[in-house]
Amino acid sequence: MERRSVDSTTMKSVGYDVESRILEIEFESGKVYQYLGVLGSKYEGLIAAESKGAYFNREIRDYYPFVQVRRSGGAG
Repeated sequence: MERRSVDSTTMKSVGYDVESRILEIEFESGKVYQYLGVLGSKYEGLIAAESKGAYFNREIRDYYPFVQVRRSGGAG
């Protein structure tokens, strides 16, 4: 999935697949997670948020199932 760089202290990049509704986030730690069933409006809200970390914690983290697709520092 193609991700775009974001201005955030907690995230390096964010990507979204409209068809599968998967939100992919690469954190500053190097870990990459995919959040499943995420609405497009939540992705747009994340991209537009002044504080992406706060938005993620408030709107995404505890509400969507996820899988870790890459551990820190390693190839996926």
